Amino acid sequence: MRIAVGADHAGFPLKGPAIAELKRLGHDVIDMGTDSTAAVDYPDYARDVAEAVAGGNAERGLLICGSGVGTSIAANKVPGVRAAVCHDSFSARQGVEDDDMNVLCLGGRVIGEELAMELIRTWLAATFSNAERHLRRLGKVNDIEAKYQASETARQS
Repeated sequence: MRIAVGADHAGFPLKGPAIAELKRLGHDVIDMGTDSTAAVDYPDYARDVAEAVAGGNAERGLLICGSGVGTSIAANKVPGVRAAVCHDSFSARQGVEDDDMNVLCLGGRVIGEELAMELIRTWLAATFSNAERHLRRLGKVNDIEAKYQASETARQS
């Protein structure tokens, strides 16, 4: 699987171990930065990873910031992205199986390296169930997104 990875300065310490784990598991990694603990703005990295996923250049994305919340909010602004903060294995698995989550967001200041690697492995092992109820719910989520995209397009015309 091809996975886009991005982090801000707070997520940088976990980014290296995360990339190493992804590669160890046999995945292709697109490293979208940052490359140090020097202060940067998380929306830039969230956008880049989200656009890689939405555009089909990556099948999934991994974002790491201080809490995971900021990157999740920013990534979800890109149509087609379903990003969520997960700090437990159940959510990392269930987010994919039930909600077709395609971007995992982690808080580098919230969880340690061992838990982060467990969450990454759990997230990668999960697949969308395609159960009727989950397809129906995902369709409703997509309808909400389409409504606001259409509204924005009309406003720009």
